[in-house]
Amino acid sequence: MLDIKNFSKSYKKGQKVVDGLNLRIEAGDICAFVGHNGAGKSTAIKAIVGILDFEEGEILIDGHSIKTEPIECKKILSYTPDNPDIYEHMTGIQYLNFIADIFDMGDERNERIKKYADAFEITDKLGNLISSYSHGMKQKLTLISAFMHEPRLMILDEPFVGLDPRAILVLKETMHEFCDKGCAIFFSTHVLEVAEKLCNKVAMIHKGKLALDDTMENLLRRNTLENLFMEVLGHEE
Repeated sequence: MLDIKNFSKSYKKGQKVVDGLNLRIEAGDICAFVGHNGAGKSTAIKAIVGILDFEEGEILIDGHSIKTEPIECKKILSYTPDNPDIYEHMTGIQYLNFIADIFDMGDERNERIKKYADAFEITDKLGNLISSYSHGMKQKLTLISAFMHEPRLMILDEPFVGLDPRAILVLKETMHEFCDKGCAIFFSTHVLEVAEKLCNKVAMIHKGKLALDDTMENLLRRNTLENLFMEVLGHEE
């Protein structure tokens, strides 16, 4: 579903923020993308979803190149950024209908909006301006917009930040629900305990390079994810 081949990205003076990344995520996978601040996670994610251009390597989504077939890729993926900066002049329901229009959703939009808005407990706030929303409510709105067109690939950058415990549980359950249907989910997180319990795969990046890539089951036979993370940092130091 997601195939990253020899992807590298530099910003200035030729210094590579991401260096030769190779990673494959299959349908049904929930893969955590972990690493320290500045490791290259957000850069890789923004390249995957077509926000950042790149010259080295290739990124394929269900066999389509994000460089040469961006529209085909974006039709089947969803993305939530690490900071939910969305159109604050809109109401919540206007924003969700705007996203539904982009993905050419039909009559099913109302049912799905209701389903996820009820689950995240913001139905009664959808008529309010987004500018009045808290960070957590904005995060819930972006998640609803990511779920409602039923993408085949979900790319989530720190999706748990700002959510209350109930919303975190709903998010976990919804992620499993989507993957049971054959969706693939690739998400960054600093909360390693959540990754251990939620994911079947993990990819760890350090200083732009892939340090670990394995099933969660195999990695946990060796150590906890937190201890493996510290081992990687220690070896580099």
